[in-house]
Amino acid sequence: GSGLATPLGFQASQELSSERLVRKAEPVAKTGWRRTVRSASGGLLKPGPGKIEAYRNDLLERVRTPLFGCHRIAVISLKGGVGKTTTTTALGATLAWNRGDRVIAVDANPDAGTLGRRVRRETGATIRDMLQALPSIRSYVDMRRFTSQAPSRLEILANDVDPAVSTTFNDEDYRRIIEALQNQYSIILTDSGTGLLYSAMRGVLTMADQLIVVSTPSVDGGNSASTTLDWLVAHGFEDLVRRSITVISAVRPSSKEIDLSQLIAHFAARCRAVVTIPYDSHLATGAEIDLEYLRPATADAYLELAAHVAEGFTSTRGMRPY
Repeated sequence: GSGLATPLGFQASQELSSERLVRKAEPVAKTGWRRTVRSASGGLLKPGPGKIEAYRNDLLERVRTPLFGCHRIAVISLKGGVGKTTTTTALGATLAWNRGDRVIAVDANPDAGTLGRRVRRETGATIRDMLQALPSIRSYVDMRRFTSQAPSRLEILANDVDPAVSTTFNDEDYRRIIEALQNQYSIILTDSGTGLLYSAMRGVLTMADQLIVVSTPSVDGGNSASTTLDWLVAHGFEDLVRRSITVISAVRPSSKEIDLSQLIAHFAARCRAVVTIPYDSHLATGAEIDLEYLRPATADAYLELAAHVAEGFTSTRGMRPY
C-alpha cells in the first residue's frame, strides 16, 4: 500500500452515502401540460417530465460537471461577422447561470473587440488597465474592479475600443492576464481576434484546454472554419483540433439552399462535437445579451454547447483556485 491511513469516517461516508441511502423522488414535470396537471391536482397527480424536459435536465446535469482548477476555452474564427463574440458571451452566460463557480470572458481581440458591449458595463476599465495593475492585485475583490458582471453572473474583461491601443496587446501580455485570472476563476473564455497570426494568438492557443471554432451555415463560412482547422493541424495543434467543438451559428435567417447536414458531417469527422445555433433576433442586435430573451430553441442550443464543453473538463489541474 501507499502507507497512507484512511481518514477517519471515510469508509462510512462511502458506504452510507446519500446516493445509497436516500430514496430519490421521481422527477416531476416543471413545464407544459404536465406541470398544469400537477398544480391543478394539488400534487396528487405527478406526471414525469416529457422528453424535451428530460433532455434539458440531462444537459443541465452535464453542464454542472464538477471542475477542480481552471479550464480555459478559446473561441476562434478566421473571419469576422460569424458570431464569435456572440458565441463567447452566450456560452459564458449559460455556463455562469447554471453552475456555481466563477466564469469570465476575456476580450483578446487586437482590433477593438466588441465583447464589452455584450453586457452592461460597470466599469470603464479594460484589459490594459488590469495588466498595469497586476503587481498590486492580490484577491478576487481587487480583480473585480476591472470586470463587468451580467445578470447571468458572467463577468467580462473588456478590451480598449481604440485599435491603436488594443493592437499593442501581445502574447506575453495575454499570458500574464490569464495566469492571474486562473487563480480566481474556474472557467475562462477567450474571445480571440479574427485571423490566426496576430501576436497574442500563440498564447491563446497554447494555453487553451479546449477550442471552439465558429462558422456560419454558408459555403464561405464553412470553408473558412475548415481552413482554420487545417492551419491549426499544420502548426502543431492537432490534439486541440481533435478535442474541439465546431459551432455553426446562423447570424442571419438561414438559406434553404444550404445542405446543413453536409456541413455538420464535415466538421463532425474532424472535431469532438458540432452544435448548430439557430438565428435569433435578440442575438442579431449586437447589443447586451440576456438569456431570458432568447428563443427556447436558441437557449437549448447553447445549453447543448455548454454540456459538450463541460464534458471536456478534467480534474488534473489541482484543487479549485479559491
